[in-house]
Amino acid sequence: MRILYHHPICPYSRKIRLVLAEKRLAFDLRLEKPWERRAEYLALNPAGTVPTLIEDNGLVVPDSGVIAEYLDEAYPDTSLMGRTLAERVEVRRLTAWFDGRFAADVTRMLLEEKLLKRLAGRGQPDAGLLRAGYASLREHLRYLGWLAETRKFLAGSTISLADFAASAHFSALDFAGEVDWSLSAPAREWYARMKSRPSFRALLADRIPGITPPAHYVDLDF
Repeated sequence: MRILYHHPICPYSRKIRLVLAEKRLAFDLRLEKPWERRAEYLALNPAGTVPTLIEDNGLVVPDSGVIAEYLDEAYPDTSLMGRTLAERVEVRRLTAWFDGRFAADVTRMLLEEKLLKRLAGRGQPDAGLLRAGYASLREHLRYLGWLAETRKFLAGSTISLADFAASAHFSALDFAGEVDWSLSAPAREWYARMKSRPSFRALLADRIPGITPPAHYVDLDF
């Protein structure tokens, strides 16, 4: 059985869980707390980040971007990278946007400060970073809403890795109660469609001791 080392609040781990589930690939989850820097885990992934995938044949695939590309090449029956060259460019652009720009502007400012610091025992959140994160989240929600309003899915007419990258970040933030969905009805409608997919069920069932998600987190209709 393939194994995925992950942390439940990590959006990159969530993205790969969604991709594996969407491709109907069975896997076992292994909880990894990356801040512990376990020697056994560093031997698999020297960067110490999550997720890391271990295939049935022992192949170790680290980093969510590498894993996503590998899974689409190894299991192409359900492709999430677009059908044409132009679509594949847009899928990669938006995936990079959410995993790079959005992560820096929002996820790290809010999720790391409010949850990961507490889980790792690194003290109290920085109020200045929280203010910056909330301001950036409003701007990114507007952009997400524009994409959702002008396209069937974020990168075009078919669901793609871009949708799963975005929904992974937003689901982690939503778990923490940090998303004001009233700011963008199109973004909210897109996310409702995403979390209604069967591949999302396991994420919605996630629980972390000491953290209670808002009631709407598991409500498919908000």
